[in-house]
Amino acid sequence: MGERIMTGLSEEAVALAEQLQPIYARLAKHRLYATFRDLDDVKLFMEIHIFAVWDFMSLLKSLQRTLTCIEVPWLPTSSSESGRLVNEIVLGEESDIFRGEVLSHFDLYRIAMREAGADTFAIDNLLRGIEAGETWERALEKSGAHPAAQNFVRATFQFIHTGKPHVIASAFTFGREDLIPEIFRGFLRDQDERLNGRLATFRWYLDRHIEVDGEQHGPMALQMVSDLCRDDPAKWAEAAQAARTALRARIALWDGIAESIATRSTPMVQ
Repeated sequence: MGERIMTGLSEEAVALAEQLQPIYARLAKHRLYATFRDLDDVKLFMEIHIFAVWDFMSLLKSLQRTLTCIEVPWLPTSSSESGRLVNEIVLGEESDIFRGEVLSHFDLYRIAMREAGADTFAIDNLLRGIEAGETWERALEKSGAHPAAQNFVRATFQFIHTGKPHVIASAFTFGREDLIPEIFRGFLRDQDERLNGRLATFRWYLDRHIEVDGEQHGPMALQMVSDLCRDDPAKWAEAAQAARTALRARIALWDGIAESIATRSTPMVQ
């Protein structure tokens, strides 16, 4: 968390962000980023990681549903400040502009997958199942998603099912993906040049997230946690626990992807 993000926040929010720095450091130095060798490794990453992009939106929309009124007839809500913040974040995440077209970041990611040649079968299966009326649990189980992706999604929905806005906001804020090491971005640049732009949209997605998370959505989300917890020690304790749990789930996801890449790269013994 940069100094710019910390400006104007409560002491509790600043203290929590500082407490989480060792976990962020672990993520930044995770072995995953040194395992990538070629496009097939990137494709495998995308095929698993897309589920974290999807449940990120589920986390965000659960906040919007809780903090604003999306029912008819409309009624005013008590969380007007947090409602404004979450609506602004939704606008950017669900309706960004890419090459003159309005797209959600999730849809943009799927475009990036197809551009790179990654398989969207599992994530498309999940969406089809939910659209057909299945529960997300059943649709996820039948999707064919990697076990690491399934575990990550289940962890995310545990936050949603608490029904506690400060817990959901904390998981959303501190478990987000604004920390992409330069080693990974450099690898993608090199691969993109060699592959004549097949990773261009994926690179744009990552750069866009770093930009909006660091300069816009990150500060807004931190302010939202502050607004929802205020001076309630019990809420701050729950928010801290949710943040740590969300980051541990992210590390477990990265572990799962790294192991899959390593397994793919290991020659079979004849």
